[in-house]
Amino acid sequence: MVLHKMPYFPIYRFEKIFNCKMKYLPIDLKLFQENRRRFVRHLEPGSIAVFNANDIMPTSADGIHAFVQNTDIFYLSGIDQEETILLLFPDAVEEKHRQILFLRETSEQIVTWEGHKLTKEAATQISGIETIHWTSEFERTFRPLVFEAGRIYLNTNEHSRADTTVETRDARFIRWCMGQFPLHRYERAAPILRDLRAVKSPIEISLIRSACEITETAFRRLLSFIRPGVWEFEIEAGIVHEFLKNRSRGPAYEPIVASGENACVLHYVKNDQQCRDGDLVLMDFGAEYANYASDLTRTVPVNGRFTPRQRAVYDAVLRVQRGAIDMLRPGNILKDYQKAVGKMMEKELIDLGLLDAGDVKDQDEKKPLYRKYFMHGTSHHMGLDVHDLGDLHRKFTPGMVFTCEPGIYIKEEKIGVRLENDILITENGPVDLMETIPIEAEEIEDLMNA
Repeated sequence: MVLHKMPYFPIYRFEKIFNCKMKYLPIDLKLFQENRRRFVRHLEPGSIAVFNANDIMPTSADGIHAFVQNTDIFYLSGIDQEETILLLFPDAVEEKHRQILFLRETSEQIVTWEGHKLTKEAATQISGIETIHWTSEFERTFRPLVFEAGRIYLNTNEHSRADTTVETRDARFIRWCMGQFPLHRYERAAPILRDLRAVKSPIEISLIRSACEITETAFRRLLSFIRPGVWEFEIEAGIVHEFLKNRSRGPAYEPIVASGENACVLHYVKNDQQCRDGDLVLMDFGAEYANYASDLTRTVPVNGRFTPRQRAVYDAVLRVQRGAIDMLRPGNILKDYQKAVGKMMEKELIDLGLLDAGDVKDQDEKKPLYRKYFMHGTSHHMGLDVHDLGDLHRKFTPGMVFTCEPGIYIKEEKIGVRLENDILITENGPVDLMETIPIEAEEIEDLMNA
């Protein structure tokens, strides 16, 4: 499949200008310029804000994980390199101090061992920021500027489900900054970014579409590959192969390939079992592209044909998904949306003989019975992070992107079915960014048996 048409430079020109290679094609720097403009509008007068790149995380011995950029600094600068610092000071006396980017200084040794790093000129081409210094110059640049400011905005990971066990560069900087400048007023950057990042620009939507298209190529490949006897990890290998082949860094999150009873384990990631004749295999995966995520789930019969019971459960989930997608409209909120999806699921579970209508009528509304078979939420924000930033109490707004992923999990029957698409909210109704990815049971069977 051809990637979504994007207004990017030809790749040969990109490599010549930047003196480096990147898997994804260049992003229009207007995205990052506009993101910074929107962010600084929310700062109190006389404020300075600082953002740090992620660390390169160690494994053991001298091993390291592949670098993954902090999504907030990427959102504001487009810089995808370690040891980067972004300083925003819109009220600075000198214009050159209003936006400053600090980069890791390269050397012949670094080029020999790690390859080329961004030059100052390349960083300006990517970000639109004119003032570029080396990271080693940060403290002597920051000190005089911070005394011009009355407030300092610092960044933390305020995702409600964040694991903060490992200390970040931002966390270390907070400790250092407050120790050096204890009399300044400190503010949180995270609430501003949570609100801004929830609504995607047209450029961001284009990047998410590209991630979805790469995901589609992987899924279509799998439909001709899955057969009784294949191993879950072989399916995972096929997914990753297509991602890397199409300029993705890889999965946006750890893929779930869960056959048989494994499909009833919501975050099953071992992917180490053999797929058996007569079972379903649930696959939850999504490509990353230019740091933007996609998130797909499909459930298919290992042998290419649904049993009548599997088909009944599958069609029930599909009906709920279609009804849920139709409710992803401006003005709705997640709490009311989830309650309405739950009502649709109750009807389907009654029709499948899994719930009793009388019991449902008398149930405790705080502990709905459908939760036994559908125990997770239907939707979450998606963007730079697969579980992207967003206020759960905020009304749906055009430009937001949500997943829609109802499921039914029947442990005693070893049946788990989940279907997930990525949905853009618009003034004119929901737009399915994965509408071309096969989902109808008949189409799935036809493609698997072609």
